[in-house]
Amino acid sequence: MPTALLAPAQAIKLASGYQVPFAEQVKAEIGLPTIAVGLITEPEQADEIIAKGQAEAVALARAVLHDPRWGWPAAAKFEAQVSAPKQYWRCQPREFRSLFRVVTTGQR
Repeated sequence: MPTALLAPAQAIKLASGYQVPFAEQVKAEIGLPTIAVGLITEPEQADEIIAKGQAEAVALARAVLHDPRWGWPAAAKFEAQVSAPKQYWRCQPREFRSLFRVVTTGQR
């Protein structure tokens, strides 16, 4: 990247949801659908961003890199269900017995 495009004086503080205000501002000023990013790690936080209308979607990176099944306990917290391929049916978490929409046990 050319150094002329860098702004060494910028001071963006890293914190949970630190880029959400940018998505909200673009949405308000331009009217385009936005995706919020920036250290969003908790399901409640993602839900709140959507519920408040700060963005139309939330993108997760580090949280899903840390836990590829991040969405399962997130869905369970909101008493939702997910569709899972047959290969995952045997690994439905014990604490979330009704997480998967369709499960037929005993199949291989």
